[in-house]
Amino acid sequence: MPKNPKSNKRNSRATHRQSSGGSKRRNPNSPKHINVASRSNRYSSSNRPAQKEHGLGGEQIEGRQAVRELLLGQRRRIREIWIASDIEASPVIEDILDLARDQRVQVMSVSRRELEREARSEAPQGVLAKAESIEETLLADLLVESRDAPLLLVAIDGVTDPGNLGAILRCCDGAGVDAVILPRHRAVHVTPTVAKSSAGAIEYLNMCVVGGLPSALAEMKQAGVFVVGLDDAAEKSIFEIGEVAKNSICLVLGAEGAGMSRLARERCDLLVNIPMLGSLSSLNVSVAAALATYEIVRSRGGNK
Repeated sequence: MPKNPKSNKRNSRATHRQSSGGSKRRNPNSPKHINVASRSNRYSSSNRPAQKEHGLGGEQIEGRQAVRELLLGQRRRIREIWIASDIEASPVIEDILDLARDQRVQVMSVSRRELEREARSEAPQGVLAKAESIEETLLADLLVESRDAPLLLVAIDGVTDPGNLGAILRCCDGAGVDAVILPRHRAVHVTPTVAKSSAGAIEYLNMCVVGGLPSALAEMKQAGVFVVGLDDAAEKSIFEIGEVAKNSICLVLGAEGAGMSRLARERCDLLVNIPMLGSLSSLNVSVAAALATYEIVRSRGGNK
């Protein structure tokens, strides 16, 4: 069944602040130093575990905030954390070390060269973690779950840029989106860049992977979900959504440039645009996601 991690997220933060507030901070270079080159080849670029072809991914997390949220979320097992041996002390690094110690997660100090060789994002910030893959939420379970408030879902149609997807996921977490729907094919899933760009939002969001987005939209409609597509050519503005926002809604976001696919557009109950008052014709898809989701929340009276 879908998880609601919001309360756990708040409690974890509060508990950590209480437990670490008066304790002595560790030196960030205190983890045992490991020469990765002398270890077995199981983590070399040619032998690292491949991302599951049909899964969400997320087995390698890079960046300070993303790794910290991985520890705070406590939704999946963490195998180990690598920290560059020359990293400078900071509150985030101290939090990572304290949380890892409390959860008995192995922390290794490695050379920055070895860490950056292992990294798959451009700027891992001297920290990466290896964990179990992210568990998918089943769309069918999400649609039949009893709830007091209408659903707010976001479907991603053809977004292949990992930075954009990560930023969209961060917006969705902020707006209290119940789940993000991702197509199994022709779309990016959770890579290290997505995890880093999301600032850790991947640890809290429900994410569904569907075989085909048009059929998933049809399934949602049968369950009473109103499907709203963002389309530059639409006649109605998102700011005119009004009472429609009080229904269970799935907001469909298309790829930049191409927009929504024809079949996804045909499944929409309503098409809306974001008015462009300047010279440019469209916004970045993650910015559009933020504007649209928060407008739906605002139209519901500020409550998801």
